[in-house]
Amino acid sequence: MLDQLLRADTQITRTCLEIHKDNFFFENGELSESGVIENMAQTVAIRVGYFYDSIKKPAPKGFIGAVRNMKIIRLPKLGESIECEIDIQQEIFGVTLVNGKTFIGEELIASGQMKTVLEKTDTD
Repeated sequence: MLDQLLRADTQITRTCLEIHKDNFFFENGELSESGVIENMAQTVAIRVGYFYDSIKKPAPKGFIGAVRNMKIIRLPKLGESIECEIDIQQEIFGVTLVNGKTFIGEELIASGQMKTVLEKTDTD
C-alpha cells in the first residue's frame, strides 16, 4: 500500500502511493475510504519498520487501535498519486497517536487521527 517513503524522522513521516486497478481497495474507479485509511495505517507502520531497521531489530506487529475524526473529502482515482503525512502527537508504551493528512498534489483529500498499538515482544 506504499510506493515510496519520502520522509521519516522523529516527528513526521511522509509516503506516496499511485492508485492502480489491482490495488485490493480499488473499486468503482477509485481507492475506497478503507483504502485511504489503510494507507494512513501503512504510513505509521513504515515509520516503525524504518526505526527498527535502523537499530537492526525485527519490527513488531502493529494494529490499528482507533480511528477518530476521519474526514474523507474525496477519493483518489485511478492513476492519481497520493501522499500521506503523519505527525506524531504522542508515543508511549507501544501506543502511538498521530494526526494524518492525505494529499493529491496540494489538495487535502483526507484527514484524521489514528491510534496504533505495537504487539509486545520478548525483546521489549
